[in-house]
Amino acid sequence: KVLNLPESRTVGSQRFFHLLAFVGHIPFGLICHPKKEHLLYPLGCTVVIQELASKKQVFLHGHTNNVSCIVVSRSGTFVASGQVTFMGFKADIILWNFWKKELVARLSLHKGKIEGLAFSPNELYLVSLGGQDDGSVVVWDIIKREAVCGSPASARSAGNTTIVECSGCRDEMFVTAGNGTIRVWELDLPNRKIRPTECQTGQLRRVITSLKIADDDNYFYAGTSSGDILKVNINNKLMTEYGPKEKFSLGITALILLKMGDLIVGTGEGIVALCKGSNYKAMKRIQVQGGVTSLTCRGQGHQFFVGTNMCQMYRINYTAFKEELIAACHNEAVNDIVFPVGTSDLFATCSKNDIRVWHTPENRELLRIVIPNMTCYAIEFMKDGKSIISAWNDGKIRAFMPETGRLMYVINNAHSLGVTAIAATNDCKRIVSGGGEGQVRVWAIGEKTRKLETVLKEHISTVSCIKLKKNDQECVTASLDGTCIIWDIVHSIRKQMILANTLFKCVCYHPEEYQLITSGTDRRIAYWEVYDGSAIRDLEGSLSGSINGMDITSDGTYFVTGGDDHLVKMWDYKEGTVTHVGVGHSGNITRLKICPGNKYIVSVSADGAILLWKYPDFP
Repeated sequence: KVLNLPESRTVGSQRFFHLLAFVGHIPFGLICHPKKEHLLYPLGCTVVIQELASKKQVFLHGHTNNVSCIVVSRSGTFVASGQVTFMGFKADIILWNFWKKELVARLSLHKGKIEGLAFSPNELYLVSLGGQDDGSVVVWDIIKREAVCGSPASARSAGNTTIVECSGCRDEMFVTAGNGTIRVWELDLPNRKIRPTECQTGQLRRVITSLKIADDDNYFYAGTSSGDILKVNINNKLMTEYGPKEKFSLGITALILLKMGDLIVGTGEGIVALCKGSNYKAMKRIQVQGGVTSLTCRGQGHQFFVGTNMCQMYRINYTAFKEELIAACHNEAVNDIVFPVGTSDLFATCSKNDIRVWHTPENRELLRIVIPNMTCYAIEFMKDGKSIISAWNDGKIRAFMPETGRLMYVINNAHSLGVTAIAATNDCKRIVSGGGEGQVRVWAIGEKTRKLETVLKEHISTVSCIKLKKNDQECVTASLDGTCIIWDIVHSIRKQMILANTLFKCVCYHPEEYQLITSGTDRRIAYWEVYDGSAIRDLEGSLSGSINGMDITSDGTYFVTGGDDHLVKMWDYKEGTVTHVGVGHSGNITRLKICPGNKYIVSVSADGAILLWKYPDFP
């Protein structure tokens, strides 16, 4: 997975080998491959192909911005994915070969965003739908890799079109739907034209949110944001029936049409229901966490998968109709990542609402500690492994049992503007915390007592990072006020102050503790002398965006950085040069850590993704 470094000092590239993330907010983004062995879903700029049995992942890299939609052809040979881009620029559609895992063609015509994609049943055409600022529908010839024709997707009087579905048997027919519009299109290939026919729904005015066409091409079903289902005859373009009487809450967001004619419905409220008959009454229903965004069949529908906007993925058996959680991830920015002392098998991450503990050999979640509506900014494993301490935006320090997640103790009102950084001494008797108001506080932790020992008032803005020396007598704090201060925490005095024209985001002691490295919003990595706070060296750390996280190896030879340029960079400490660059994140990297034993590097980002990188082999 990692290119070895040639002798000529060129920069190697890194690929991540596993990610603990599933972004659930993309409509219809989770797809089960027709051969039943793989799941596909977009994550940022990449398309992830995951084997169901072994959980092994393959990544399709090629998009320059976030993937907005994805579709697989009926035979499973082709995958197409569309992306978003900046206003006025062309958004690409990439056609991939699934079996070779390679890019076949890049199709550019739409501007701004690709809203939807659909393959024709015999894989002759790909139909694409542009976003709100584009508003056109285009038919592409897959063999020639070129556009056949295009047209505005909806009439001027109608709203936006958001969904496209191809017919079950005819290559020349497809359906688009959206806000107050349902159209059946016919492709006239000799004249290179597509001709729409509006479907009549009588007095009903609906926003269509999901669409499924029957295999025999006589009918299609449309789910609406009002929570009912419309059945439309394709031949005479008339709505024949709609239901149920009791509408589903928060709209129907996904549909599966089974061979027997039954429908499986996913709703914005998180209900997955089996509907039968002409009145679409829900016969069975289950509740999942978060609004349903994707429903996908495995095979004939004996099993299906559900994706939700809370970044949860479920497997449901049709006969038992019980849900089983198979993947979950943070659905907000991940603020911190830590490993316990001496083990690389576990690590913990924190985000809004929760702290999660992950098991790296199996790449799964072991424990979730939930504190609703609160954001955890920083976490730390106590060196004795008996507790996880955490810093929260409500100004409290909370400690939890690492096995069960049970709350051990809370330090109330630890800081006035939220606790933003935290560190613990090696003897586990003291905690050093930093707050949004800039104070650094030292707490004595007893068996049953938590006492405030010292308040160090010097910073005038948020404390972003705290690192302690091995002897527990000294610590360094980095702050957004442009200072890093080295404190003597035994005598509660300032030893040194480092000033720079930046907002410091991260600081690291060299393992021998005679030097510091810092970085922040000025994109520069600075080396400092601990003894007198003088600058030793200054490197250009990134070409764009702040550097938010850094970590150094236990022997001090290499260190890693990550930030708003979405790149993980590995540096040679003495040379001050980049040895490897990792490309894979689509959000700003917030923190990263090298695991004990240098097996891999874990980086976390603002879009909720957690990426595991293989530690490079150095020659």
